[in-house]
Amino acid sequence: MTTAVFPGSFDPPTYGHLNIIERASKLFDSVDVVIAVNPEKRSLFTANERLSMIQELTKNFDNVSVHQWEGLVVDYAKKNEANILLRGIRNSNDFAYEFDLSLMNHTLNAQIETLFIPTEQKYAIIKSSSIKELAMFGGDISGMVPPIVADEMRKKCVGAKKSSSK
Repeated sequence: MTTAVFPGSFDPPTYGHLNIIERASKLFDSVDVVIAVNPEKRSLFTANERLSMIQELTKNFDNVSVHQWEGLVVDYAKKNEANILLRGIRNSNDFAYEFDLSLMNHTLNAQIETLFIPTEQKYAIIKSSSIKELAMFGGDISGMVPPIVADEMRKKCVGAKKSSSK
């Protein structure tokens, strides 16, 4: 049985992420979506909120499971007997970053292979940081994130605006 691990912060989960998950679910026996929990990183959503959203968004994929992990993703892979890491690539900048990361991961665990899945063109401009900024200013993010994510982002952004205007 071949398990692939698709790690990321997923802050927020986007249509680009879902596209990679859907395509991976057709290629592998199982796909573990791993929400990387980094206590040093300031996220819009808590790890539990991201977990809940991605579980809801992937509930129709029988071979996809969602997990949280605080630590190195290669350690998650080893613990769960997976040797494939999946990474979505939007452009050459992503490739350069992900390529270097894949070399580091392979150095940490020689059994790990990283496979790059290029995004579909319609998702190439979707970037979590841009989505968050756009949402903060009340912009339309409906083409970038699923409705449940857009709703949760509106709640967060309204709360942030109220806090900052006090």
